[in-house]
Amino acid sequence: MSAWINMISDQEADDELLEVLKLARTPHGTVDNVMRVHSLRPNTMRGHVILYRAALHDDANTLPMWLQETISSYVSILNNCEYSLANHWSNARHLIGDAQRADAIEAALHARRPEEVFDGRELVLLQYAAKLTLDPGNMLESDVAALRAQGVDDGEILEANQIVGYFNYVNRLLNGLGVTTAGDIVGYYAET
Repeated sequence: MSAWINMISDQEADDELLEVLKLARTPHGTVDNVMRVHSLRPNTMRGHVILYRAALHDDANTLPMWLQETISSYVSILNNCEYSLANHWSNARHLIGDAQRADAIEAALHARRPEEVFDGRELVLLQYAAKLTLDPGNMLESDVAALRAQGVDDGEILEANQIVGYFNYVNRLLNGLGVTTAGDIVGYYAET
């Protein structure tokens, strides 16, 4: 466990916190530092878990999972959030399933040039993510119209919006509290 504030271990947790830690457990049976950093305020951990799962892991989402994870990774790059990038790029790389393609995407995202590897709907989604992350006060209806023009429907626009909004929230949480991956199992698909 590593952050600039105290995080309560399972062994030190009271019943209320233990209940929320149970909700926050990963498929690996652990509680990642991104959630444990809330341990001094279990209600924010509960809200965070619910928001995360709704934005990124909801069965009703129709954007391909690799693209959801790629959008998440791009926002994390733009915000210089190593924690989220480590986890979500690991997931995206796994879901892309082609190491050469994943390397090209990773390089383009780090260069802030997604147009080098994407076009059409995927490109406009990443451009939307970048503008909403870096220049949110200047969003225009035409930004949404550009998504529609590439065949992104309103439900998918909402999905992308929520992923971008969530990662802007969590990147600031993690960077602002110095949370690291120390002790975490990095990536949803990591082997334990």
